[in-house]
Amino acid sequence: MLRTVAISVLAAAATTGTARADFGRSAPRDVPPRQGGGAPGRVPAPAGVLTRLPGDGNQLALTIDDGTNTAVVAAFAQFCRDSGARLTFFPNGVNPSWTVNAALLRPMVDSGQIALGNHTWSHPKLTSLSKDAVADQISRNADFLRNTYGTDGAPYFRPPYGLHNADTDQVAADLGYTSITLWSATIGDSRPENEQQLVSFAERSFQPQQIILGHANLPPVTHTYAKLLDIINSRGLQTVTLADVFG
Repeated sequence: MLRTVAISVLAAAATTGTARADFGRSAPRDVPPRQGGGAPGRVPAPAGVLTRLPGDGNQLALTIDDGTNTAVVAAFAQFCRDSGARLTFFPNGVNPSWTVNAALLRPMVDSGQIALGNHTWSHPKLTSLSKDAVADQISRNADFLRNTYGTDGAPYFRPPYGLHNADTDQVAADLGYTSITLWSATIGDSRPENEQQLVSFAERSFQPQQIILGHANLPPVTHTYAKLLDIINSRGLQTVTLADVFG
């Protein structure tokens, strides 16, 4: 049902001038599926905490976490395929949505339109775990991503709830995740909100060089895609993955 809704919303966007060509007009299409390949024009991924994109350009990094709802993940995938939007997912591999939707997502991961980061296997509060348990959460999710999507998401690691400390950062770095990827703005969908509230969050948050936090959990966001496209295009923003920006 949600997939049908997403397709209908995107079709409506196209009839109002929000076309695929607008979204990808200057986005690179030759980004390799393996992340961190050092393509020309990219800067090194930072070691430490990352909260926004560098510089003063017109880029917008949409980053989508969790994936507790299979239909919502499918709707996001369809949104990317139909609009050309580029974004970064931070999956929790325990959620079946990432296995169920792998056939839809994998081609866009391989082409570089979608990038991945590690968000742990089951979304615990890492600061309450032992170092071994933190390592298991990260490693198990890395194995899942590598086996399912051909990339482990390194060097990007997003700790659940944004909770981290020196110990969790060191464990992540030892496993190849040197960029602790937080965010600078949100669309407010981590809790139940209506569609207009989410659009209002986006109107405040969609600004140049921001890393936007969103979630593939609750259905209302899937009904806002056309309006999100309108905000992005009206402001001349270019959606990018983290791998588009950092080498």
